[in-house]
Amino acid sequence: MVAGFFRSRWQGIVPLDRLFWRDMLLAGTAINIASSGLALVLLGLKLPLWLVLTVHFLPAPYNIFLALAVWRTAETAGGVKAQLMMLGSALWLIATVVV
Repeated sequence: MVAGFFRSRWQGIVPLDRLFWRDMLLAGTAINIASSGLALVLLGLKLPLWLVLTVHFLPAPYNIFLALAVWRTAETAGGVKAQLMMLGSALWLIATVVV
């Protein structure tokens, strides 16, 4: 089931709107907030910095995957809306790495 999730997004089977709005912005952002919150708790507990940073950056590969999947799907869809979603995914990825 997990492999099917990733495969369908990578192959552009999932509609661009669902991929961008639900998978990336809603679910991806929620995962990032949870990861950052947990990292702050671990930092407050004075656990090793390597552990805090690992937890904080754990979603990074998933974020990169989602942004690339949006780009791949948007390239095949074409149009202004798709280009705006490509830009939005790039900005979102930058924000998730910086914040």
